[in-house]
Amino acid sequence: MEFEVESCDLSTKDYKFSSVPVLSKELSYDDFFRTYMQPNLPCVIENVTTDWQAHFKWLNNNNKPDLDYLRSQYGSCDVTVYNCNEKYFNSQKTEACKLSHFFDLWGQDSSKFKYLKDWHLKNAFKNDDFYQVPVYFASDWLNEFLTENNEDDYRFVYMGQAGTWTPFHADVFNSFSWSANVCGKKRWILFPPGEETFFKDSLNNLAYDISDVYKTREHFELVQNPGEAIFVPSGWYHQVWNLEDTISVNHNWVNGCNIMKMWRAIEENLASVKKEIEDCEDMDGFNSHCQIMLKASFGIDFFKFYEFLEFIALRRLLQVENNRTEILFHGHSLGVKHATFDLIALKSVLEEFIQHCDVPKIFNSDISKPEKLLQNIIDSVKVY
Repeated sequence: MEFEVESCDLSTKDYKFSSVPVLSKELSYDDFFRTYMQPNLPCVIENVTTDWQAHFKWLNNNNKPDLDYLRSQYGSCDVTVYNCNEKYFNSQKTEACKLSHFFDLWGQDSSKFKYLKDWHLKNAFKNDDFYQVPVYFASDWLNEFLTENNEDDYRFVYMGQAGTWTPFHADVFNSFSWSANVCGKKRWILFPPGEETFFKDSLNNLAYDISDVYKTREHFELVQNPGEAIFVPSGWYHQVWNLEDTISVNHNWVNGCNIMKMWRAIEENLASVKKEIEDCEDMDGFNSHCQIMLKASFGIDFFKFYEFLEFIALRRLLQVENNRTEILFHGHSLGVKHATFDLIALKSVLEEFIQHCDVPKIFNSDISKPEKLLQNIIDSVKVY
């Protein structure tokens, strides 16, 4: 299916609502793009998973997880499970095990509840088409880049019994996320960007569990039903509970609508790194060392971020130059006008990236490379 936009305009309209809207699968891509993704607002879309192979193969006659089938197909896989009753720093204590062992614990008393999260099943079984990316979430630069370069992705399967939960958090890189329930129900509490500051202590540590205090701040609460997919925008902190035995497919993703938010998050994390070691500012290689620490703490540094931008930019430039749609990693086709929108968004973030005071210091003579890329983008989109 082709996904396309009607306009390349980066500006957004100001939408407001009193509850998270639940939308029909008949919603057009452009309506989703303009009304929710660009303004960075959450929504739920119905009946997303009902035609997935996971819906037909992973569930029993009661629409519960078919553990026997899942064990037979994937039981030898290594997974990471979280103990929902044992806090570890600001998360939950984890352990690695085989999926078959995780299923052995399924159905035991709640004191032993484990939640399987962040299982890279699609990356491990690339030809297993147990789900399809909903077209609304097809503009996914992050997983496009990672899958094309055979790197670890941000495509996950989650499995948990009723009562398992995820602590208060926002998603990696200030990314979007989407989560679609193959079965089961989830309770979500979401907070607009900025509200999370009221759940930090004097040391700036984020609250682990906001169950008893969330009503004091602006928030949205909803129950996500089987078959539904929720769109979680950038910077919307949230906490989630499984109300029933639940399986979901989740992605973290970045595109032209939130790439600037990702860049700003990288900048902010670098500033925090510099502040932490400011007494070493006069040491040789200080800026390069800060990049090493940035990658260790945030998962990405300036070099990897530029590699990511360059990869997407070169693909979009080629597409616009040839005036053709392009089939992406998930099977959907990117329209030419959408590719142009992507280039305009890349232009904005590259301009800020090149102007950052550390870029000339760490790129040295290679600074001409991002500058040349930016000029190529400017030449490509100058009519818009």
